[in-house]
Amino acid sequence: MVDVSAKTPSIREAIAQADVHMLPETLTAIREQTLRKGDVLAVARIAAIQATKRTSELIPLCHPLALSAVEAQFVEIDEGTLRILVTVRTTGVTGVEMEALVGATVGALTVYDMCKAIDRGMVIRDACLLKKSGGKSGLYERHQEVPR
Repeated sequence: MVDVSAKTPSIREAIAQADVHMLPETLTAIREQTLRKGDVLAVARIAAIQATKRTSELIPLCHPLALSAVEAQFVEIDEGTLRILVTVRTTGVTGVEMEALVGATVGALTVYDMCKAIDRGMVIRDACLLKKSGGKSGLYERHQEVPR
């Protein structure tokens, strides 16, 4: 792990996304809460939040962090795409990009798990960092489309 003991704490934030592409009927079932496993968005939200807190256990050289806030949001991009957006904040000496990315991807995996009984053709794609702020490197914002 990188030695961060000499770094000065600062307010840090990161926003990441992951998209789940599915049949329009699957997105309707999520919206109407008709799936056998229950409320997909509520479970995926909790999974995303829990995952951010476990990032250092999953990614070998990530520092364990005390997170100040985690938000998970869901946006219907079109009739068959659900976007998971995860925002993570902390005051610390390392960034929270990996926490946001892990949260977004685990949220997407949870949607897949809860919906696979009705749609095995779902695809998770476009997991990426949208924005990060704080620290020595300052602000980063994605301004281009995710490459395919």
